[in-house]
Amino acid sequence: MTHLSVEMLAADAAEPITTAGHAQLGIAVLAGIAVIVLLITKFKLHAFLSLIIGALVLGAVAGAPLDKTVTSFSAGLGTTVAGTGVLIALGAVLGRLLADSGGADQIVDTILAKASRSAMPWAMVLIAGIVGLPIFFEVGIVLLIPVVLLVARRGNFSLMRIGIPALAGLSVMHGLIPPHPGPLVAIDAVGANLGVTLALGVVVAIPTAIIAGPVFSRYAARWVDIQPPENLVPERTSDDLAKRPGFGITVATVLLPVVMMLAKALVDIVVDDPGHQVQKVFDVIGSPLIALLTAVIVAMFTLGRAAGFTRDRIAATVEKSLAPIAGVVLIVGAGGGFKQTLVDAGVGQMILDISKGWNISALLLAWLIAVAIRLATGSATVATISAAGLVAPLAAEMTTAHAALLVLAIGSGSLFFSHVNDAGFWLVKEYFGMNVGQTLKTWSVMETLISVVGIVCVLLLSLVL
Repeated sequence: MTHLSVEMLAADAAEPITTAGHAQLGIAVLAGIAVIVLLITKFKLHAFLSLIIGALVLGAVAGAPLDKTVTSFSAGLGTTVAGTGVLIALGAVLGRLLADSGGADQIVDTILAKASRSAMPWAMVLIAGIVGLPIFFEVGIVLLIPVVLLVARRGNFSLMRIGIPALAGLSVMHGLIPPHPGPLVAIDAVGANLGVTLALGVVVAIPTAIIAGPVFSRYAARWVDIQPPENLVPERTSDDLAKRPGFGITVATVLLPVVMMLAKALVDIVVDDPGHQVQKVFDVIGSPLIALLTAVIVAMFTLGRAAGFTRDRIAATVEKSLAPIAGVVLIVGAGGGFKQTLVDAGVGQMILDISKGWNISALLLAWLIAVAIRLATGSATVATISAAGLVAPLAAEMTTAHAALLVLAIGSGSLFFSHVNDAGFWLVKEYFGMNVGQTLKTWSVMETLISVVGIVCVLLLSLVL
């Protein structure tokens, strides 16, 4: 299937909770999203609560009974948390072990020690890509900011020349590569194969990170030529450790779950027999739960014990890693509830009906929907979850490869033009000591580049797969 026309795709829609017409459903969707945007941006209400209220407003405007709307939202929340909550928790544990053991700093220090001055931006995007695999975007920024500021200061670099590649590497991982929450939820919503999505995600991520990182940083450094702020260099916790895990074993531990999931995808392609014993084994080994659980257990020894942590210290690290993700899990779960409300209201079928006859790629349509929600809400995760729910019917007759590309199209769209309604915008602005205009010219443009290059790569892959 070289071109995925919406007209070619069918939907397996469940019986909707409302019989509203397309016009009323369209108004309901706009009202629900508008309420979420208003509550998050104007009234500073937590995204978890905003999504619940937005779902109720959507159901009410669509004419659905309140009890059915509540049931629909609760079912979506439960399914999403059951599918991704444990994975988010395991990823958080792995990320905390990587940070507290000094493993992340070991990766950084080793690569920087071997990189020449001209190669430093490329080293930064490589570091961010590796460190960002198991770590949430915000945690990755906190980990890498000391490195970015120190490298820029010691090497007399423009902060943008070093900082943009690091931010690009982290952002690409966050938007495109599982086990990050957005891609995981999208994979579940559209029924994509995780291993294939991961493999194609890496193919898309590499050129995207290069163009938005080291290449764009040349221009960003000219537009905003600033030096590292003196008062914003935080201490590195690993400097207080007597020893740190080695570079090789740290990288191997971080990449272990990725390798396990990719191995499953490879076996699925080569064996292609669900009843075959080898495929059954790899179906277990390569499941995200087993892959991440294995990596966490291995990390306790290769990272925790290697750093001299006692059993009590490792237990404390694990416990400390879980508290901060409660909000993330709740937001993702509420996003799943909002998505299910959209689906059960018949919005997905409405999009199929309206777009029949459009000569537009389903991948491009998914990207445009994610872009619109991202611009409105400021949240890449909310944009991914909502867009995935809206376009899930488009995947009904897609091949395995194209379903994976649909996830990546949504992920690319979810990163488009971060601005003042995005928490990441303010995080980058404050850490780098920039004003709003400078942040728009650098960070916001970089995010837009990632989104556009990402969808271009996805569309090119769709022509050959």
